[in-house]
Amino acid sequence: MPARPLIRLLLSVIGLLIGIFALLGLRSVDWFLLKKSLRHKFAKVEWISTAELADWLAKKGQGAPVLLDVRTPEEWNVSHLVGARRIEPGATAEVAAAGLAKKTPIVTYCAVGYRSGEMAERLRAAGFTNVRNLEGSIFQWANEHRQLVHENESVSQVHPYNGFWGRLLNDDVRAPLK
Repeated sequence: MPARPLIRLLLSVIGLLIGIFALLGLRSVDWFLLKKSLRHKFAKVEWISTAELADWLAKKGQGAPVLLDVRTPEEWNVSHLVGARRIEPGATAEVAAAGLAKKTPIVTYCAVGYRSGEMAERLRAAGFTNVRNLEGSIFQWANEHRQLVHENESVSQVHPYNGFWGRLLNDDVRAPLK
């Protein structure tokens, strides 16, 4: 079988397994499969763990990265990472990184890592050399009870994106879906 159809079949099977496990409520397996799938889909993207990003942000004087939140206004208005700037998921690299030098450290994130993975790819293709995508994105960040804000106030919940993907959030951090 040629490589491309085989890869499509493999990704379809992984997606089906994620769906089945999500329905069964096996979050740890869901996360494992999702992360493997995203790393395969965005193989040229560099990744950073939530622990690594938290350590980086805690080190004062070491030049924090620019945090690009690649989610919708509805998601942003529930919560986001401290100091992040929201950009539209379909924005061009030039719009997303307007005014930034090509060597600026940038970390992209979204709900689980797909939209931010696409943005990280666009930024790298546009010549930005220090771009990472946050593994697990804001869902994992929230599940680990790391700091989130809304209008400069600390909050603990995250927009669940939709009913399907929201199952990856722990109950205590999942905002109601409106």
